[in-house]
Amino acid sequence: MSDAPPGGGKLDPAIPFRPLRIAVLTVSDTRDESSDTSGKLLAERVTRDGHVLAARKIVKDKVAEVQAQVKKWIADPEVDVVITTGGTGLTGRDVTPEALRPLFDKTIEGFETVWHMTSFQSVGLSTMQSRACAGLTEGTLIFALPGSNGACKDGWDRLIRWQLDSRHKPCNLSELISRFTEV
Repeated sequence: MSDAPPGGGKLDPAIPFRPLRIAVLTVSDTRDESSDTSGKLLAERVTRDGHVLAARKIVKDKVAEVQAQVKKWIADPEVDVVITTGGTGLTGRDVTPEALRPLFDKTIEGFETVWHMTSFQSVGLSTMQSRACAGLTEGTLIFALPGSNGACKDGWDRLIRWQLDSRHKPCNLSELISRFTEV
């Protein structure tokens, strides 16, 4: 992991770091607390990089279960960001995008584009099998990553981490959080 933002970005030391409250949701029919390595990886990176782990849960690959948990976090003023891991592939059990996209007030299309550019560097053409996505719902940022540890490392270390850092320039999502619900 590099301490330099990718893509020509930089951290401005004159700007204070503002920790965000981040919830991590693992979507899986097979993982439990002891075998949830991708959820653990994300939770560790969230705190390692100065943010607050607001919550961590595991739900089954069912649209209703994913939506119910994410809706709870959207309604919770102590959660700024939700990151899910798992359920973004193409099999019949992969339903995370179907659960999340209807909840989005706004889709962050650029995340999908940059995700595939980044993922291509790690897994080549296999990135076509990923339906990672991101959006904004009632002021809460939501990111859906694949369930592999490698995908979670790439997603956090190379993309999400930097956009949630208030010091990242030329711009970042962190600085917009207070404006997401303005009218």
